Amino acid sequence: MYLNCHTAFSFRYGTLTVQKLFDEARRCGVHTLVLTEINNTASYLEMLRLCHEHRPGADGLTLYGKEPYVLDVAVGVECRGEDNALLYIAIARNNAGFEELNRFLSRYNREHKALPERAPVFDQVFILYPLGRCAPEVLRPYEYLGVRPQDLGPLTLYAPYQEYADRFVALHPVTFASKTDFNMHRLLRAMANNTLLSKLSKTQEAQPDEIMLTEEELRQRYARFPELIANAEALIAQCSLDLRPGGDQNKKHLRGSRAADLAYLTEETWKGFTRRYGHADEAVVRTRIEKELDIIHKKSFASYYLIAYELTQYATQRGYDYVGRGSGANSVVAYCLDITNVDPIKLDLYFERFLNEERASPPDFDIDFSWDNRDEIYQHLFDLYGEQHVCLLGTHVTYQRRSLLRELGKVFGLPKDEIEALADRNEYTPDREDIAPLILRYAERMKDLPSNMSIHAGGVLITEEPIYRFTTLEFPPKGLPVSHFEMHNAEDFGIFKFDILSQRGLGHLKETVRHVKRNRDAHVDIHQFEAFTQDEGIKDLMRTGRTVGCFYVESPAMRMLLGKLRCDDYLTLVAASSIIRPGVASSGMMRTYLERFHAVRRGESYASIHPMMDELMRDTFGVMIYQEDVIKVAHHFAKLTLTEADVLRRGMSGKYRSREEFQRVADRFYTSCRAQGYDEAVIKRVWYEIESFSGYSFAKGHSASYAVESYQSLFLKAHYPLEFMVGVINNFGGFYKTEFYFHEARMLGGQISPPCVNHSEYLTTIEGRALYIGFVHVKSLEERIAREIAVERGRQGAYTSLDNFLRRLPLGLEQMRVLIRMGAFRFTGKTKPQLLWEAMLFFGQSRTKQPAGMQTLFDTAPKEYPLPTLQRNAQEDAFDEIELLGFPLCDPFQLVSGGHVGDTAARELVGCVGKRVSILGYVVTTKNAWTQKHEMMYFGTFYDRHGEVFDTVHFPIVAKQFPFRGRGFYYIEGKVVEDFGVPMIEVHGFEKVPMIDKRAELPELPVGMA
Repeated sequence: MYLNCHTAFSFRYGTLTVQKLFDEARRCGVHTLVLTEINNTASYLEMLRLCHEHRPGADGLTLYGKEPYVLDVAVGVECRGEDNALLYIAIARNNAGFEELNRFLSRYNREHKALPERAPVFDQVFILYPLGRCAPEVLRPYEYLGVRPQDLGPLTLYAPYQEYADRFVALHPVTFASKTDFNMHRLLRAMANNTLLSKLSKTQEAQPDEIMLTEEELRQRYARFPELIANAEALIAQCSLDLRPGGDQNKKHLRGSRAADLAYLTEETWKGFTRRYGHADEAVVRTRIEKELDIIHKKSFASYYLIAYELTQYATQRGYDYVGRGSGANSVVAYCLDITNVDPIKLDLYFERFLNEERASPPDFDIDFSWDNRDEIYQHLFDLYGEQHVCLLGTHVTYQRRSLLRELGKVFGLPKDEIEALADRNEYTPDREDIAPLILRYAERMKDLPSNMSIHAGGVLITEEPIYRFTTLEFPPKGLPVSHFEMHNAEDFGIFKFDILSQRGLGHLKETVRHVKRNRDAHVDIHQFEAFTQDEGIKDLMRTGRTVGCFYVESPAMRMLLGKLRCDDYLTLVAASSIIRPGVASSGMMRTYLERFHAVRRGESYASIHPMMDELMRDTFGVMIYQEDVIKVAHHFAKLTLTEADVLRRGMSGKYRSREEFQRVADRFYTSCRAQGYDEAVIKRVWYEIESFSGYSFAKGHSASYAVESYQSLFLKAHYPLEFMVGVINNFGGFYKTEFYFHEARMLGGQISPPCVNHSEYLTTIEGRALYIGFVHVKSLEERIAREIAVERGRQGAYTSLDNFLRRLPLGLEQMRVLIRMGAFRFTGKTKPQLLWEAMLFFGQSRTKQPAGMQTLFDTAPKEYPLPTLQRNAQEDAFDEIELLGFPLCDPFQLVSGGHVGDTAARELVGCVGKRVSILGYVVTTKNAWTQKHEMMYFGTFYDRHGEVFDTVHFPIVAKQFPFRGRGFYYIEGKVVEDFGVPMIEVHGFEKVPMIDKRAELPELPVGMA
């Protein structure tokens, strides 16, 4: 009877979670409703899942022991125009109607057009117009007029339309559950319209009475016109959507049949076995392959493997590097097919994490491509399987507290500084005691509600049936189609993703190889993994934490962890890649691992939780650090089934944590462990370790894949450091800002030069040991000019003078000023003031000359004019660089005001443990963290006057007293502490040091980088 129900997926309009709407229906005794989000279909799968889980089976019991309730849900869309005007409500009669509706919405999304005011012709869709928008006599047979309770008075005016009585239906929208929800709705509408709440137009709001009523209450509202209720009931009785959780909606086969797919997969696997393992009869490997192929056959997953296989073959043919990672690396079949490059036998990877007979969902392949290749990979999938069957996976961005406080602050009209104080520190002035608590309260209520649709990091859906049978498609600007539902809902209904991911690390690997070839005329093979594991240069970089720029091992936390482990082997790096993750690190398990690691190296024993834990996690000293450890412990230690064990593993993602399914298995864990006779303290400790993963751990195969790529980066940095740093810089990715990568290149012996019109390209280039900064890094320089400089130089040769440059490139005076201030014409031997004067003369005379950019027949030198003496201090270049690049190219310590640099250098800290020191540092990066008491603290990374890096920790009291104040120099006082031999400064005092006046004389400080 309810034909128009919203949830918060009617973005910036609805207020109810999907669960709350279900609960409201149960509270009111409503057994049928139509879910109609505004211009989207994002929520329907979640609602269908809830309905399925609460529906009693033949035995009267529900799935996962939930309280039974039968709710039948039809699906539609509330179609609104750009001005928020309600156009009509479209309701799918059945699955065919839902596909019609999805195609209709998708077409307008693709064309980025507003929906038409009159609905198009449909075959299996009902249309409801609001009363007054459309005359009854022009309605098509499947079109109706919706009458809201407030319309009942005017409805008497429609007496002449008695012959159309069956065209009018009761329409009571549902948007809220309470008056508070209505207030929240008004705040959302003000945010959506970027206006003050006091200025929000009533046309932008819903009616305050859009609250679900009991069936009896609704009938009383329409007591004078009971036929309206009867018409609504008759309409909704004709609507249903036949789609239930489970099943398999994915591409069924690639080679004509599933049997043919399996035969081809088997053939290709054994070919790969010969290539990977040689011709010897490897009994262990053969047994493992046969086991995997048997499970793949039983689960009908051959097509899933073959799609990944075809994709990686295509990439290889195109010369694109890729990394197959995730739990897919646990499969020997995937290794034999070259989908992954990690040997599961050698690393003893747990296949059941990837695939087992009890697992309902397909396995998970994560395949990384370089960021500049992924678009072509996406397009290949669309071309191969057809646009009707492929889309990118959507995701739903949720409101977060700080962003909400900022938006709500604007809605209530607070000044910017007060908004920032409220968002950052929960602080407000006494005269805001009426508004600020209100903002804080509503921000808490609105937190985690969906705010908008976005795109999953790499998910691609490939379905057997047309994708429109399941979702409307969104078309972001210049993008590929994206589903309205997200990953977990898709998986619930048997639509499983391929993760086609993008990363910068692969880009800097391939670019480094190119630079080595061009700069040194040397060919580099970065696929010699076995040789890399024995490379002393790589071992030295890892042991000392000198890994800046290297994939996944360059962050301050990872650099310190490698130093604490004295890491110099592959297996330790694999472990480090996972224990650095937040769940393992914050639970104390990282420290436990470190203590046990060093104890074993010293030949000592350690206190064990339980002998079976040590047996299951032999490589990691009984500490759970990988996702499959959850499955191992749940299955072998707690004796749960593999299905139950995988529920626990998935539950740690957070999505399932609140579901009854997860709680039931969690209860089973305790019951089963007690049945095994384990001590209660042991059970609680093991469960604590399982809980600590919280979605932030890696599968071992994932860590192993990452570690392989880390070794490739480390090899290039160890042997071709400058080319490697150029590769990192040009791929614009990594933990640090570009400035620090140039600094690292300088520390490695590079000579960093400003952009030069006769040497630089759009990207940074290397000539010998000289690095010429690319024009892409120059702020305010148009991309067209930045690219054309090198292109024109390639066509006509080097530029001979400023005048020659101006005659060859079309640009204005402001762009020339940028290039001159950047030092791009230093080859002329003239000062910047002289060059600026010449440029102004050129443009001043341009009316009597041919336009800039037009090549003359004879390149004659321009007449030289006597210029006045133009003064310029040396440090002005540095300030030009700061303005145009974001950082200086000189030693930045020359720009510090005053000469006090402290009593210690970074290289001396290891010998000062326990001592109080002072040091002047230049900020590299900072990281905020929260203590268990929810107090803010910081970690900092700096470099000293010698260019060497050191790290700091700022505990809450100090962090509050001495906050960071942006980039620049800080005078730091504190005590040197160490952890497993790695020093850092525990800060006690912290003060920002100003830079010199750019017009002052350059100070002669006895400082400078080594």
